[in-house]
This record gives sequence, structure tokens and C-alpha cells, in this order.
Amino acid sequence: MEQSSYVASSPSAPRDVEAEVWRQNLRGDLAAELSGPRSAWWWTGKPPAVCPGRQTDGTLTSLPLPNLATCARETVLDYFDNGWTLTELLFSGLRSEEAFFRPPYHHLRHPMIFYYCHPPALYINKLRVAGLIERPLNAYFERLFETGVDEMRWDDMSKNEMLWPSVREAHAYRQAVYRAVRAAIESHPGLALGHPSITPEHPLWALFMGFEHERIHLETSSVLIRELPLALVRRPAEWPRLHASAAAEGAPGRFPPRAGVDYPPLELVAVGGGQCELGKPLDWPSYGWDNEYGRRRVDLPPFSAGKRLVSNGEFYALVVAGGYRERRYWSETGWAWRGFRNTKWPTFWVPDGPAGLHRYRLRTLFEEIDMPWRWPAEVNAHEAHAYCAWLAERDRSTYRLPSEAEHQAMRDADPGADAPLAPARDPVMVGDGTTLWRERGRNLNLACGSPTPVDAGLPVRSGFHDLFGNVWQWLADDFYPLPGAQVHPYYDDFSTPCYDGQHQMILGGSWVSTGDEASIWARFHFRPHFFQHAGLRLVQSTGDGAAIRLQGASTARLVYEDEQVLSEYLLLHYGTPQEQMPYPFGPREASAFPARCARWLIDAARELGAPTDRALDIGCAAGRATFELCRVYREALGIDLSRAFVDAATALQRDGELRYFRKDEGALGVTSLAVVDPAIDRGRVRFRQADACSLPAELTDYDAVLIANVLCRLPSPKALLARLGGARGLVAPGGLLAVLSPYSWLEQFTPREAWLGGFETGGGPVWSASALREILAGQGFELLREADEPLVIREHARKFQYIVTHAMLWRRRME
Repeated sequence: MEQSSYVASSPSAPRDVEAEVWRQNLRGDLAAELSGPRSAWWWTGKPPAVCPGRQTDGTLTSLPLPNLATCARETVLDYFDNGWTLTELLFSGLRSEEAFFRPPYHHLRHPMIFYYCHPPALYINKLRVAGLIERPLNAYFERLFETGVDEMRWDDMSKNEMLWPSVREAHAYRQAVYRAVRAAIESHPGLALGHPSITPEHPLWALFMGFEHERIHLETSSVLIRELPLALVRRPAEWPRLHASAAAEGAPGRFPPRAGVDYPPLELVAVGGGQCELGKPLDWPSYGWDNEYGRRRVDLPPFSAGKRLVSNGEFYALVVAGGYRERRYWSETGWAWRGFRNTKWPTFWVPDGPAGLHRYRLRTLFEEIDMPWRWPAEVNAHEAHAYCAWLAERDRSTYRLPSEAEHQAMRDADPGADAPLAPARDPVMVGDGTTLWRERGRNLNLACGSPTPVDAGLPVRSGFHDLFGNVWQWLADDFYPLPGAQVHPYYDDFSTPCYDGQHQMILGGSWVSTGDEASIWARFHFRPHFFQHAGLRLVQSTGDGAAIRLQGASTARLVYEDEQVLSEYLLLHYGTPQEQMPYPFGPREASAFPARCARWLIDAARELGAPTDRALDIGCAAGRATFELCRVYREALGIDLSRAFVDAATALQRDGELRYFRKDEGALGVTSLAVVDPAIDRGRVRFRQADACSLPAELTDYDAVLIANVLCRLPSPKALLARLGGARGLVAPGGLLAVLSPYSWLEQFTPREAWLGGFETGGGPVWSASALREILAGQGFELLREADEPLVIREHARKFQYIVTHAMLWRRRME
């Protein structure tokens, strides 16, 4: 198979030129075959007509979540086939090659071709980790499609401009993966009749991990398809139909809508206080992601909550009242997002006339329909918070989003709750989508192909509608781990990187949530500017509902957003030795650490005659080493997770200098100036915010990669190390790698299960340096030299951190 290549674009290239680079992927591949309904060639697994989950009307819905204590091999095969075909059914709604390669309008995610191959690649990678298969099927694809994009901000436009595999190549890869996964299911003895329960320690856990990962992307892909132009999509005949409440053709929605006629008015239901408990039992017989486990007990005061989700009709009042133009309703970041996008109404509302007329239609997954006022409003978290603030002002009351604990308190005890491990307590384990809607009134598991009216489902005993299903519900909580939760070794970076105060929780699932996503235990999250099939429910109370908010706390990943820490790093990077260590008896040789790190690579390149075209600085902080690398390398890219660091480095790249406050004592200090050496061509340097554990796919084949004081601050250091070599590795064959770390492992930053060393095993102590040598040697790197490198960080005039890093210089062997 011909390998695709990264298409480099100049940092100074005009954005409108870069924006069209994606068109190089339009090869005329399968033009006729993709233009209409799919014929037999399209289905790499079972076609919908014979797939488990087919309904009497010919549509396909989701099967129940398997019971891992009792599931027969045939049940597992059916569940796999059902999820696999649902994915291909969804993608059969893309009606041209362009639909697979056109980036989303916001440029914050990959094109659809990535999500067509991402779940299959994860199947292979996780089955290999668990020892269920021995070799890759296509190592290039399994690296290219391994990691998705968790965009840092709404204005992070620096996404990949690359040549992707063709649709034909991607289709062939799916065929091969389907055969491999099905063979593993058919042959594994752990699925024999009467097998023991499959638990997180069992290798087959990786198989079910693949099932549920695919179902997550079934939903997220549906959102991305909803964002594509209508001309590029069509509704497959077998996809679940819109709910019958969708306005009939030619019957326009009423403007303005009337409360009590076109949509139900707000009603609050009182919930008594008491203790609630969060967390999935370890012995519950269904698959669960790591964040579902653990236990948290909460004492809640009484509160009141909306009986129903907020409808389009209710949200329309905010739009007409000009709530999108009023700063006072929005958080600082929410207002910045709104301004950047120039947003004036929910993203899936389509203006139907002049803006001031306030007439809208609704974009569903595959079509536009007249505005269904009774359907839930689908918004991001910024908009949800703004609605609460606006309504509170209008009603002279207080409203906010519910906490996770309050959502738990709203739930009624369903039949079977008296048997704590009875699957009947979790309806998604006993019914397909049609059954869930008919018997439980829950629009989950693809019971419908759209939301339903906020009062259409069956209420629970306390009167609440849609505690589960219809659309996800934004919570007041940041995403956080329950006490006692542990990462899973097969996927140690699934949840941990998002415990950062930058991801907001959602609960309840949506109409397209299937499998574990539709479970009562599901806990998910997105950045607040992200769009999912998500809405909101209102809560009234005198407190905060015991919501977990990490943004104001000293969480691990927010440490490096602090202004004082930024100043300390600007001094570390650009201060003179006398400024960094004013005492003559102090270790001034430990100053200028970033510049010394860059020299490790520069000196080695000169000595070895290694290429000096492109360099990558991972964990660049304030950027000194990135600039230094451009003394020799043609271009250098600095990557850091901290927005504060990237903004400061970008300002230095633009202006050549940046003022900061050097603290001496308390509030006393002096204003200092960070200056980039004028001899460095700053035009060859750029900076980008990204997560070292999930670097963008286009970052490959650098002649030099620097990783300085980063590893022991990552939630999954092995995720970064795995990107260094192999197909589409960060380091080019023959390229250089410098890794420096003091191995300061702290559970505040890295779960203990993900440490490289610093712990005892049955075989004795494990040291990080030894583990690192083994990992990198296994990826085809040759160790050239190692040494101890000191650094000093000045906090104020009388307090310093003195650190000794272990430095290693490696070269990737030629293939």
C-alpha cells in the first residue's frame, strides 16, 4: 500500500492558501460508488439487511450492552457486528469523496476519513497490547489513525494539512481488521460456554474496550457529519428515522413560539436532601471505562430541578432578547469563544431569513427541518451557562447547571435496584433501542434518529423526563476522578489527561449513545466549546450541589498556567546567570538550562553530520530551546500544553522581547525583559499548543526532537514514547533525540500505574533510566551518551529549586 506523506506548510503561508491544501486528497476515487446508496461492496462486515439489530421497518438499532458474566460467543459476535455495521451505515451517509476529506468548518478536528479508520486501528493496537493478536495488520495505518485530536481551544487552527490514504485504501483496511477481530472472537477460549466473568484483568477486556470505543466514535462522528454541508450527506434508508414530531414538510414552525402551546413551560421538581453515592461497583458485569469506577459519597442539601430539559422554544427567548450580545451572561472564556465565532444563536440553528427576523430551521444529522420547538436545545457548555445567567436575571431568581451528585439524586430506583448486581438495574443491558423507548421511554441506543420532545418520554417516579437519553446534559462539574479510580494498563491515557479543569462533565447519554455510553454508569466530558448532542437542565438551590470545580484549584495541569510560574520560567529561559543565581557561592553553572538542552542536539548534529532541517521541542515552555535550535536547524516547532507558555513564546517570536515580573520578596520585585538573541531568525520558529500524550498525526520525521523535563509531568509518558519511532515516528530515521528528566514522579501529575520507574516489584526496584533505555532501544534507538545536567529555578531572591536531570542522547537507526 502506498504510504501517504505529511504536506508541510510554511508558518508564514496565508491561511486561505493552507485552508485548501486538503483538496489534494480528492483523487476521483470511487466517485460513482460514493454518490448514492451503498451497494454490497461497501459493507466490510454484515450488511444492514442481515445484521443483528435490524428492526421490522428495515432500520438498524443498537443491541443491548453485553453481560460479561454470561455472554455467549454468539452474543459477542452479534454485538461486534452490530457496532461495526452501525458505523458503516453512518458513513454511508457521506455522498462523495469530498465528504471524507473536507475538514470541519471550525478546523478543530480531523476529516471524516480519520474517524472511518480510527476505531479499526484501535482494535488492532489494543488487541496487540493484550496479547490477543501478535502482529500489526498495517503498522503505518495503526500509527496514523491511532490518536484523535483534543483541540486545546476554539482558535487552535493549526491542524494537519496532509495527504490521507484514499477511501479505497481505508476500505481495504477495514476489511482486514474486521476479519482479524472476528477471528479473535470465534477462537478465544475465554468465550466458551460457561466461561468465568470477564473482568478488567482479563485479556478479553481489550476486545470489549474496542467495542465501546467504536460506539463512542459512532456518536462523535455523527456530530461531525452534522457539521458538514448538506450537499455532502444523505440519509441512509436503514438509519433510524427522525422522531414523528419532526415538523411535516410545508408546515413551518410558529414564530414566535408560545409557552404552553408550542413547548412546555419551565416546571421545577423539589428533591429532598440526603446522601448519595457515585461510582460503578467493580463487580458490575458490563464493560466500564476507568473513570466510572471508584466511590464518592456526597451529603446533598435539598434542591429543585427542571422537570424537563430546556427546549428550543425556551432557548429562543435568550436569542431574541440579545443574550448572545451581552457580556454579563458569559464567562470570560465563553465570551471570548462567542466573539471569536461571532455566534448569535445555537450552532445547529439555520437562519431562515434576515438575522433580525429571528426565524430559524434546525439542522439534524442528514437534513434541515422546520424548528421543533419541543425538542431539547443543543448547545455547548458556554451557551448553557449563559442561558442560566440570563434566565436568572429575567426571573430574578437563581439558576445553574446540576452537579453530578444532583443528577444522581434525581434518579429513581428502577425495577431490579434491590438486586445491586442485577443487569435489570441498567436498562441498556436488557433492551435494544426500540425496547428502551417502548418500555422505558428512554431515547437511547438509536431508538430514534433524532431527539424527541422534552415531554415525550416516560417520566421517572419523581416526575423527571430524560434523565437518561434524548441529549446529554451539561453539568456544573469539571471532569474528575472518583476516589479510588485507577487507570487501566491497556489504555492509560483514556481519562487522566482530561482531569485538567478544562473539560466539563456530561451525563445521561443521547439518542445516538449506545452500549456503555448509554449505561447508568457512563461519565463523559468535553471541552466547554465542543458541540455534542448535548443540552441542559436547570437547577435551583442555595449551594453548588457539591460540584467538583478544578479550574480554580492548584490542579496538576493548571500549575503551568499560573502567572508567577510563567515569570519563573521566563527567568529560567532568558535571565542572565547573575539574575538566576545572584549569590556567588550558588551554582551558576546550573543556569541557562534550556540553551544547554538545545546544544546537546546542535553539537551532536555537527559531530555526526546529522541532517539539520526540522526540529521539534516537546514541552517547550517559554521557548528558549526552540529558538536556540534555529541557530542550526532550518525550522523549529515548540509544543506545550500550557496556553500561558505558548502565548508567551509566541509573543517572543513575534516581537523579540517580553516584559515580566521577577519576584524578589512577597509583592516586591522588578520588571525584567526577556529578549531573543537578534542573531536568531525568529521567522523560522513557531509555537503550538498540544498535548504531548496525543500529538497531532502530521508531526512526523523530525531530524531532532527534544524532550526536556516533560516525562514525569505527563499522565501517560509511554504514550509519548510510543510516538518516537516506528511508522510515522516523530524522529526520522537517522535523527537525534535528547531526553532529559529528573524522574520526579508525583501522582499529582502521573498515575502511579503509569510511572516508568521509582517503585518496587516482585523482582526488585524499577529505575526509570533503565526502563527508558529498554523502551527506546526496543523502538530502534541507539544510545550515544548520557550525563547529569543541573538546573536552577529561582522562585524569589532567597528560594531556589536545584534539580539534577538525567540526560540521554539517542539516534534512531536507519531502517
